Amino acid sequence: MKPKIELLAPGGDVEAIKAAIIAGADAVYCGLDTFNARNRAANISFDQLVGIIRLAHQYDCQIFLTLNIVILEQEFKTLFKLLNKLVNTTLDGVIVQDMGLLYVLRKYFPTLDIHASTQLTTHNAGQIPFLKGLGVSRVNLSRELNLREITALAKVGQEHDTLLEVFVHGSLCVAFSGLCYSTSASAGNSGNRGRCSQACREEYETTGSGHNFPLNIKDNSAFFDLPALIEAGVYSFKVEGRIKGASYVHTVIDSFRKQIDGYVETGELTQDGERLYKVFNRDFTNAFLRGDLNQSMFIDNPRDNSKNHLVDKLKAEKGESISVVQIHDAKQQLQLDKQEINASVDEKIAHLSIDKIRLSLHFASEQGEQLRLTVVTEQSDSLLPEQAANTQTKVFTSTSLMLPSEEISVDKEAIEKRFRNINNANYELVLLDTEQVKEGLSIPFREITSLKNELLSYLNNGIAVIAEVQPPKLAHHAKAEGQKPALSMLICDEADVALAEETDGDIYFKLPDAYKRGCTKYVDFLQQNPRLIPWFPPVLIGKDFDVALNILQQVKPELIVTNNTGIAYHAQQLGVKWIAGPFLNTTNSYALLALQEGFGCSGAFISNEINRQQIKQIARPDNFKMFYSIYHPILLMASRQCFFQQSVGCEKPRIDNGCMLSCDKSTSIKNLKGDSFAIDKQKAGYPSIYNQDQFLNTDIIDDLGDMFDGFMIDLTNIGAGDRQSPDKIELIKQFEALLNGQSEASVKLSSLVPESTYQQYQNGL
Repeated sequence: MKPKIELLAPGGDVEAIKAAIIAGADAVYCGLDTFNARNRAANISFDQLVGIIRLAHQYDCQIFLTLNIVILEQEFKTLFKLLNKLVNTTLDGVIVQDMGLLYVLRKYFPTLDIHASTQLTTHNAGQIPFLKGLGVSRVNLSRELNLREITALAKVGQEHDTLLEVFVHGSLCVAFSGLCYSTSASAGNSGNRGRCSQACREEYETTGSGHNFPLNIKDNSAFFDLPALIEAGVYSFKVEGRIKGASYVHTVIDSFRKQIDGYVETGELTQDGERLYKVFNRDFTNAFLRGDLNQSMFIDNPRDNSKNHLVDKLKAEKGESISVVQIHDAKQQLQLDKQEINASVDEKIAHLSIDKIRLSLHFASEQGEQLRLTVVTEQSDSLLPEQAANTQTKVFTSTSLMLPSEEISVDKEAIEKRFRNINNANYELVLLDTEQVKEGLSIPFREITSLKNELLSYLNNGIAVIAEVQPPKLAHHAKAEGQKPALSMLICDEADVALAEETDGDIYFKLPDAYKRGCTKYVDFLQQNPRLIPWFPPVLIGKDFDVALNILQQVKPELIVTNNTGIAYHAQQLGVKWIAGPFLNTTNSYALLALQEGFGCSGAFISNEINRQQIKQIARPDNFKMFYSIYHPILLMASRQCFFQQSVGCEKPRIDNGCMLSCDKSTSIKNLKGDSFAIDKQKAGYPSIYNQDQFLNTDIIDDLGDMFDGFMIDLTNIGAGDRQSPDKIELIKQFEALLNGQSEASVKLSSLVPESTYQQYQNGL
């Protein structure tokens, strides 16, 4: 039996979507001009979306809409209006990041199929049932996973009836998707809102290892790994590229279509992949998939690598002695090839139309006969280059007979009033003919309404129109009366347990990202220190998730904080109270309801990316606590790849498990504007880049202190690099004083933390 393999293509604009369809994509994902994570793409209007769905379905191609950003509270009114329109289309699925939107879709719009975006950073076995519990039918896995890890997750997906997508081609983020805040901290350009400024592609001052683009990673391509991915159990092969044009999309999708079909038919890979080098690329790597993370993944050039590849190929074929003339001629030929690709794609998609279907309504009535409505629809047939007209006729009639009436008549004016606004995203009303309607005749007016509803159902492919859903009014539940916010702190050094003597507040202990297999050290440590509340990190892959889960199961603490939904899922299963950490990117009330109602969450840290007004609008659920981190290092990005190879150099040719567990280097890089960024690697932590300033927000205590149950300070020293950290006991003392109403403590804190900012709180999203 031949495996079902979906080829999922990007579509940034109408022409690129047409190119994907004609190239043989099984599905295309695209975005409107709002609520999607590629605001640099041209994107499409709602009317264009409806036309695209109609066109795609003619070619047995599905359309998925990207709504893959975090949503702000005030946006849900507009979002409900959009979803009310989407449910009355034949859209095949929506791609989502925000857990509040997942909640809304499942509860109020259950006919829409939901897919989890790669922005949800899905990488372990607990996260798949978590997302399934929120109504997700398929999950796009994190791009950093290797084949062994993907295979294990595919089995989990099968157990929970959840399909898996894997990116097989296109740009790679050096950071974990959904956990990159590289420009959010300074300019509000958050990747979680589709405004990524691509700091990883920027030029930096030449590093100690001689690189000017130390974060720039090659493009992903699994073109020759398709058999292994099929064997692993992957359902959908997804191509990145919604900011790319039609010629790029057609070339890549056509190449993958031929490769997939050839393999399914013959059991062999039939394509050499050279066409992929003729369109934009930064050279290719499949190192994540192979689990071989090395320096070859980086390239010191963020621009198109096509010409460089051609020259390298010539040198390999003819030796290093090729002449300047030969190189020039080859580059000229490449330019001609690109022009030919563009012209060829333009020709192939020229006949494809997403124009609205032309709609004509003809009414006729005679005394003693039924009111008759003849509907004529006409559209060009995009399956035929000559655009043959496809005309269909349908007749509807009233139940009652038209009879004379001296009072109210169903005349031309009455009919036109009710049917002239029949225009919708699918149809253009070009003719409303009432010339054959006789005056002075009538039927019950409810039959006119019934006739209109029959027409609308017919125009909606025979499906009854789904009534509009209004956003519910959410209750703002107050915290316990008279309760002031408590101070809590986060530590990661076992020696800092002594700080517990300095405060009565909660003490969170940050667990590592990585462990030795079978590690039980933290089980013993937490059992010996029951006051510590385990704090689970955002990324826990493979054995590291297994060890973290074992800690949860063996210690079974009264309360945890988790930034990983896989741990949250198992906490609920074990009956352990849990709080959602700040890296779950919580920005709205519906997300809080999703966590509470779906998984028994007892509280959440509100995202540090949003500002005062955006926070103020969030409605606290009943019996739910809200927290906020007021002092911490500002994480810009974390990566499974090594940042030291391209910055200061590293003797090891590739990253291995020992790197994660033992390396604790730190350095910095500086961009061409003179901004410095600390690269910090804690033992058993992922390589990370931090802002030069610490986050320090004392204003929120006066602004919104009544909203929050607690404010947290991070005393882990992570991200400090080689800078001297403030005295921790003094920090605790001053923050306690501030919460007790001693405003002068704010001045002392500013002197303790001279390099600080709270621009995220000012800018918001």
